Amino acid sequence: QVQLEESGGGLVQAGGSLRLSCAASGPIFSINIMGWYRQAPGKQRELVARLTSGGSTNYADSVKGRFTIGRDNAKNTVNLQMNSLIPEDTAVYYCYLQGESPGLKRYDAWGRGTQVTVSS
Repeated sequence: QVQLEESGGGLVQAGGSLRLSCAASGPIFSINIMGWYRQAPGKQRELVARLTSGGSTNYADSVKGRFTIGRDNAKNTVNLQMNSLIPEDTAVYYCYLQGESPGLKRYDAWGRGTQVTVSS
């Protein structure tokens, strides 16, 4: 149903910046949460940042002060500005959406992921 499409990943040297974008399409209805997760080799998927419909933000401690999440409500997109990148940020980054369909039925949607590689 709802699909998410990420873009903006790539290869960058430590200290550089990247901006990830995610566009949602399909029968979205309403959005509770949009955010970003990442999964590094040999590690579990972890929350990077999220933004609720009420405007509350949450960041992983490892990215606070370096990453910024933002939304374009009119276009159903979410962005992640990543500055001062370090090799530990290397991972596949996944866009996430939690929405509600009629009857307050919750659903989750995940993007396919985009690779971010930070070299030293």
